[in-house]
Amino acid sequence: MGCVYFVRHGQTVWNVENKICGATDIELTELGHEQAIETGKRIISLGITADEILYSPLIRAKDTALHISEITGIPAREEVRLKEQNFGKFESTPRDGRQFRKAKEHFLSRYDGGESMFQMAQRIYNLLDEVTASDKTYILVAHNGIARVVNSYFYDMTNKEYAMFGVKNCAILQYDF
Repeated sequence: MGCVYFVRHGQTVWNVENKICGATDIELTELGHEQAIETGKRIISLGITADEILYSPLIRAKDTALHISEITGIPAREEVRLKEQNFGKFESTPRDGRQFRKAKEHFLSRYDGGESMFQMAQRIYNLLDEVTASDKTYILVAHNGIARVVNSYFYDMTNKEYAMFGVKNCAILQYDF
């Protein structure tokens, strides 16, 4: 039986401000860097071993992954398919905004210039097909939107469960297959 681990990036200013980061390249806060370092230490203390860390090209995930790699010694490389969904006109708007919550119910919507959930799911599912077909263990470092898709790959979810699913900054999730 194989497994894959998922880690959400550390805290950003827009996380604190409750803004949608999406594909906008937002840096970690000082706390976000500390969270990433602590996550590397937690991975060691939990006895988690992996062949490689794959990370989103966005700086918040990249910095988180590189901190974890430095602490654990697990090699890390960028994986463009792990980039967060582009939420188009909703980038930098409140995460709990009424219009955004309504727009998220439409999985084919591109948010006026963004990427649909179906498009994002296709690239993440393709990546997970490759990961689960390999004989390697990976740690994926990415974003909350990506976490939803990863979870939906391994577990059946209703639309409401999908929309409500969230991962705290630097949480470690394990998916067995």
